Amino acid sequence: MSENSADATSPHLTGNSRAITTLFSHGRLTAIPRKAARREQLLVHLKETLFEPGRQYTEREVNEALLTVHDDYPALRRYLITAGLLTRTRDGASYQRAA
Repeated sequence: MSENSADATSPHLTGNSRAITTLFSHGRLTAIPRKAARREQLLVHLKETLFEPGRQYTEREVNEALLTVHDDYPALRRYLITAGLLTRTRDGASYQRAA
């Protein structure tokens, strides 16, 4: 997991990231957005704050990182993969942040 946290209340956030702050309470995601555009903003934020470029992650590491922000980590993982923000090997053993 990256040293950056997914704490959306960080004062250095700009642009779309400011809109993300409304989705969090005390560093935890309150709900996964239903609207696709809003969910995409969230997923980009999670990709950038939880996963380092070029690093390989096990499924357990991905799950643990996502669990720091929301209990439904399987849904977040699935959304990240489907959106192309995380890639995984065919057998699901290794994950990586997409470029």
